[in-house]
Amino acid sequence: MTIDWNAEIRAQIEDHWTRQLRPHLAGLTDDEYLWEPVEGMWTVRPADGGFVADFAIPPPEPAPVTTIGWRLGHLIFLLDSGLERFGHPAVDFATYRYPETAERALHRLDDAYRAWSHGVEELSVDDLAAAAGTPGDALADWSTLSIVLHTQRELIHHGAEITLLRDLFRARPLGDCP
Repeated sequence: MTIDWNAEIRAQIEDHWTRQLRPHLAGLTDDEYLWEPVEGMWTVRPADGGFVADFAIPPPEPAPVTTIGWRLGHLIFLLDSGLERFGHPAVDFATYRYPETAERALHRLDDAYRAWSHGVEELSVDDLAAAAGTPGDALADWSTLSIVLHTQRELIHHGAEITLLRDLFRARPLGDCP
């Protein structure tokens, strides 16, 4: 049997995107996007003409709970930063600006996912097997396939967390803020 590895890889994430993740993001409100149900959450905040994501290096232990806005921003940044391998401009974490509203986040997520998915579609089996980085950089031991699979795991993992936060927001006690 001949297997089209690229098609199989894309089918997995496309099924998740179209049947699970994206439908569960429909109707996301700004209240949900920035909801902080517990103290000390990381979120996206206004700064220098845009929104930035909370972070620390090294990250605290245990890691803070993050808002839907932070998680969506993380996914958008992950996809945007991965586009460099498909000929798009590099993005810089230090100057990256995150969406300020739920609507804008969903628009940017859709755009980034579409571009990333198109880039993955163009990869051959040899491209998937190629080294993702150059000797000495952080991705030196990664293949392009490893990057693609990692990105898909992140979309599935954080997408599930976002869906759970939406469920908790919807089920919160009446009178709970906001």
